[in-house]
Amino acid sequence: MPTLASGVKAAASGPPGKTRLMPPFWASGAQRSCPCSGGSCGSPSPPVRQDATGSTPGGRQHGGRHARFPGGDRRGWRGAERSSAGPAAAGRGGKAAAVTIMRAPPGLVRLLAARGWGRAARRCLGAMSRYVTEQRGQPNSADYRLYFKNADGKYISPFHDIPLFAGSKEDKEIPAKRSRTTGSEVVFNMIVEVPRWTNAKMEIATEEPLNPIKQDVKKGKLRYVANIFPHKGYIWNYGALPQTWEDPNHTDNNTGCCGDNDPIDVCEIGSKIHSSGEIVQVKVLGVLALVDEGETDWKIIAISVDDPDAHKIHDIDDVRKHKPGYLEATVDWFRAYKVPDGKPQNHFAFNGEFKNKDFAVEIIKSTHEYWKALLHKKADGGNVKCTNVLVRDSPFCCSEEDARSIVQSAPVHVNGDSVSPEVDAWYFFSK
Repeated sequence: MPTLASGVKAAASGPPGKTRLMPPFWASGAQRSCPCSGGSCGSPSPPVRQDATGSTPGGRQHGGRHARFPGGDRRGWRGAERSSAGPAAAGRGGKAAAVTIMRAPPGLVRLLAARGWGRAARRCLGAMSRYVTEQRGQPNSADYRLYFKNADGKYISPFHDIPLFAGSKEDKEIPAKRSRTTGSEVVFNMIVEVPRWTNAKMEIATEEPLNPIKQDVKKGKLRYVANIFPHKGYIWNYGALPQTWEDPNHTDNNTGCCGDNDPIDVCEIGSKIHSSGEIVQVKVLGVLALVDEGETDWKIIAISVDDPDAHKIHDIDDVRKHKPGYLEATVDWFRAYKVPDGKPQNHFAFNGEFKNKDFAVEIIKSTHEYWKALLHKKADGGNVKCTNVLVRDSPFCCSEEDARSIVQSAPVHVNGDSVSPEVDAWYFFSK
């Protein structure tokens, strides 16, 4: 088995500006942790055994922008795709990494820590390590689906089975009995649908059982948001808060419009690009009241609790101070993003002004109450599917076997085609 010294010598082989560290457990067949820059893959991963579809045994590919390490492993510096490691793997891999580092000389320990090694054991306790995703169908096609599993290997609905409040137990009655806080702030779970700078309009399929993530289709064509100068795709990590629902039968007192029949949307403004299907713990900073084609469509502004700037951004005014221009760009984006499709500009309640954190939290709480009514047949969701596995007192709760059958009935995962170059076109118009 290679020594620590041999692992350090490999440092010079990385790409320019990156130091690649390969501790001994990388060179062996033992449990390994992904060395993506800053630990971006979030949790340790087992040795990869890909099948013919390119998927790992538990679900997602680990490919994306990953570099190729010796021995054929696809690992990398940023890593757009997630590991499918579960908690058992995290326990073994995290411990192996920690033991290896503890035996290293103090100077090497500091060097390894600076590159992210040794943080895997802590990260395995985060939200992402509790959930994995499984691809079905063909990427960049109408049949592509991204299903979710929890730490127990159960297929679940991200809409209904992932708690709204970070730190809540999945299988407790609703509302959640406890929530994680950082200081005086409540931390929420966010489901990432669209990574920043991408164009595919990925969304939770509210009208399908178990609510996988899919790409929206309109008039038979896959939907992509346009690049309106100077923006490229979505300008934040975009997603939704689970266990929330904007009731289409309720007229909002602030906007004078009914809800849009979807979970409440989130714009995560941190520095890291997150993957579709990732569960990120966020703190809420404020909210924008978009009125989209006559429907209330709240846009929560939030930041990952693990972001380097999270300790100094606590409310909407802090965003203006530390990320100048971001809020103005957000308003411009939502106002114009449908114009290239021939639609008029959107408008906003409150003259496009952002409301603060406290206001946003109250909006979230109200949509959580509407969701509870939906899950207990006290509200009409129309075509919204409420199939869940973990909300025990909901009449829509199904068995693990039924959930597994839903996923297995979807097309098997195959490689996808490339995206049309038209998606990269830039649009200009007078504001």
